[in-house]
Amino acid sequence: MPLKVEVVSQDRLVWSGEADMVVLPGALGEMGILPDHAPLLTTLKPGFMHVKRGDQEEVFTIVGGFAEVQPDKVIVLADAAEHVDEIDEARAQAAKERAERLLAEGPADQEAYLAALAALRRANLRLEAVRRYRRRQRSAMPTPGSGADEHA
Repeated sequence: MPLKVEVVSQDRLVWSGEADMVVLPGALGEMGILPDHAPLLTTLKPGFMHVKRGDQEEVFTIVGGFAEVQPDKVIVLADAAEHVDEIDEARAQAAKERAERLLAEGPADQEAYLAALAALRRANLRLEAVRRYRRRQRSAMPTPGSGADEHA
């Protein structure tokens, strides 16, 4: 029996579906969740969440939050979450550059410093997701002339 999975951020339902396995970025390291897992409530650190169903895999960036695990369900309540296919690479790069500039200039106070540091970490996570997972998805696609069926 597959797991029911919901990924929720502060402002929206990011994804809902079924999975054979979920890999979460737990505060103490990655954790794999299979059906019939013991109930668990855990904090999440920034990282990648993988939802696997058969030979399909969905990848999300998770920026902190909590996960509730039940034998038949995983609910992720993330501070911020985004499917790798939703990431705007140019926007993430601009956010990285903006945060680096703020840090180089020396923020006005500790709160501004921490906000710039968090923005830089978030931007780097998003860019890493694009680098790792979009390329892998593209390389799995047939290329023209590779012998794969092509549509006219």
